[in-house]
Amino acid sequence: MGHGAGASASTLAGDAAARPSDREPPGVDGTRFRSVLGRFATGVVAITAFEDGTDRPAGLAANSFTSVSLDPPLVAFCVAHTSTTWPRLRGAARLCVNILSEPQLEVCERLALRGGDKFAGIDWTRTPNGGPLIEGALAWIECSVEQEHVAGDHVIVVARVHDLDHHHDADPLLFYKGTYGTFT
Repeated sequence: MGHGAGASASTLAGDAAARPSDREPPGVDGTRFRSVLGRFATGVVAITAFEDGTDRPAGLAANSFTSVSLDPPLVAFCVAHTSTTWPRLRGAARLCVNILSEPQLEVCERLALRGGDKFAGIDWTRTPNGGPLIEGALAWIECSVEQEHVAGDHVIVVARVHDLDHHHDADPLLFYKGTYGTFT
């Protein structure tokens, strides 16, 4: 039974008492956590920018991307604390979020690697404002870091959108049950 407009304060307080907030939840096994959450299909993006003082693009792949707000226009994505690329991107005046298409699995895998020139063999151009836009991406979103929030083993990055557009028409690259592809 839900709590509609007719629910009394004592009913709501009673529910809170029935669910003590001071109890620790049971332990969650990492493998099971991934298995269960893997049943939520996500799109895949590449976060790109130019390294400080260079004209070399750098980037990382992420499947934790979402819109946050229309006014002001905000998006968010998560980056692992262990990322060696995020420290090279975070200081950029502008980031470019590239929404990857299904044929871009190799781009995703390349940007997920540690070290080396991740952009070797990746075709890219520039957004109208100069950001690194990966060829074949479905769309691009140019943004700047607004806030960062530490959350467990990741950082949640909230970014303000400055410009965006469609780029190509194709099916999206999806991540589901630990694998990539297009699912029907």
